[in-house]
Amino acid sequence: MEEDILFPMSDNSQFFACVMAGGSGERFWPMSRARTPKHLLRLLSERTLVEETVRRIGAVVPKENIFVLTNEVQLPGTRAALAGLVPEAQIIAEPAKRDTAPAAALATALVRARGGDDATLALLPADAFIADAAGFGRQLGGALARASASGAILTIAIRPDHAATGFGYLEMGAELDRGAAGTVREVKRFVEKPARATAEGYVASGNYAWNAGMFFWRAGTFLGEAERNAPELAGFIREFPRGDFAGYLAQRFPALPKISVDYAIMEKARAVETLLAQFDWDDVGLWTALPKHLKQDGAGNATRGPVFAAAAGNNIAISNGRTIALCGVKDLVVVETADAVLVCHRDAVQDIKQIVTQLPKELL
Repeated sequence: MEEDILFPMSDNSQFFACVMAGGSGERFWPMSRARTPKHLLRLLSERTLVEETVRRIGAVVPKENIFVLTNEVQLPGTRAALAGLVPEAQIIAEPAKRDTAPAAALATALVRARGGDDATLALLPADAFIADAAGFGRQLGGALARASASGAILTIAIRPDHAATGFGYLEMGAELDRGAAGTVREVKRFVEKPARATAEGYVASGNYAWNAGMFFWRAGTFLGEAERNAPELAGFIREFPRGDFAGYLAQRFPALPKISVDYAIMEKARAVETLLAQFDWDDVGLWTALPKHLKQDGAGNATRGPVFAAAAGNNIAISNGRTIALCGVKDLVVVETADAVLVCHRDAVQDIKQIVTQLPKELL
């Protein structure tokens, strides 16, 4: 086994990271708005999720090699959150709402223009919560080194601790390598969000893991896969200018197909590997994900800010200023902001999007 390729290279100038920071985060209304989606919220610390993400990456990748992909509406907020952490010119607004495959193509084009086909990049979401920054950094360096040396596309696999139906899964095959940065296994296939019974079978088998949406590849590797499976993405990458790209991006990006990177590339790629995560991970997708990260009282009320409870249990209450009082209620989510209050049953948090569609423009 080639154990040494799991260690970060001493020269990381050819390592890049691209952070996808353009989501809407409607499930976190009323705190999340069009200009301040989930990754621009201080949900679990005094820093926004995107700032926490970039700080973790910065321990491995030089800041001049970090790009952040957002959109025009969120560009000012993202620049403000990352001031001093990422050069402003490397916080780039996508000119149209597409999907993760065009974002991956843009990330690859930016890195290839800077470092050529052999430059290796990590494509990471902006809004995951990871407390073990040191463990993440060690595996980030290992994943970049592995992808650089192997020429395969690499993912991060999260060992499931329950039968989640809201995540995509990876079916893992043979073990390929094991070293200081973790175990690498073959990826046999990507699986969409399963029904509960199917998810329970996946967890019981031990051969499935959650797809965390973290990807690693050499620029030339992704370009080669795009040439085989997504020629529009390949053309965009090949013709991307090495100098000023603003006009090119504005003209070409909106014409790219609206498709996920899993469908366009990953499910058809010739060689995909996965590194089993040794750090904690939470995509913090719903309000009900917060209790394990917040203080809780003896009745199971998870709170932040000035919250008081009497004969109340199993509630989630988030105050952004005004006092919340819970009396004789259970299983609720209550979120207070300056201009709105959400009261929702815990079992209905998936349906908050239905409320958002009814709201006046000034509350979006």
